[in-house]
Amino acid sequence: MPEHFEIITRTMLAFLILFIGAKLLGKQIIAEMNTFDFIAAISVGSIIANLAFNLNIKIHHAVLAFLILVLVILLVSFISLKSRIGRNLLAGNPTVIIEDGKILEANMRKMRYSLDYLNQQLREKGIFNIDEVLYVVVETNGKVSFLQKPQYRSVTKQDLNIPTKQESNLPIELIMDGEIISKNLRENNLSELKLQEELKKRNLQTKEVVYAVLAANGNIYIDTYKDQIASPTDQE
Repeated sequence: MPEHFEIITRTMLAFLILFIGAKLLGKQIIAEMNTFDFIAAISVGSIIANLAFNLNIKIHHAVLAFLILVLVILLVSFISLKSRIGRNLLAGNPTVIIEDGKILEANMRKMRYSLDYLNQQLREKGIFNIDEVLYVVVETNGKVSFLQKPQYRSVTKQDLNIPTKQESNLPIELIMDGEIISKNLRENNLSELKLQEELKKRNLQTKEVVYAVLAANGNIYIDTYKDQIASPTDQE
């Protein structure tokens, strides 16, 4: 087989194997990664790249290495699920770096976390004054979680004793790209006739609707192809 045809074949095979492996491993492998996830992702990428382009490596050897790695990742995931000690060993523990508005320098040094990066992370979450923060925790994936002091937290309806309507359902997509999603209607005991009546009230036909969703509060949000906006904002 000519080399360029072999590379094409191996690349397509590598993609297929990677796709199957990602399905087996689940969403965690493509989410924000902790230390083990990072190592696993690098290893998977290295094996797949060699399978696609390194003609000196036999295909079945690369596939075997990939399968072994997938089994190792699944085993580690199982250990993390069943054992708290194993989970802490493999993924690490969250680390508190601010307590009651005070920076814990020892923990910062242990995490090799700079003040500049800490301030950046807080600013991204809308915090510009460290004194407003009760706790800041560095999670195992390197991101920060924070808890503001009570006097700086946003007021909620519960704080003001304002009654709220109970929402027990997730939003339900009704129309997408001008087509009714019949499966969602059936599964949620919704009537297509009532949906059509709602569209008729707004002088719309199904084909004119880009997206329609039934919100948890019972309201229907509808977006049409024609937005009636004379000069749409263009972010440059």
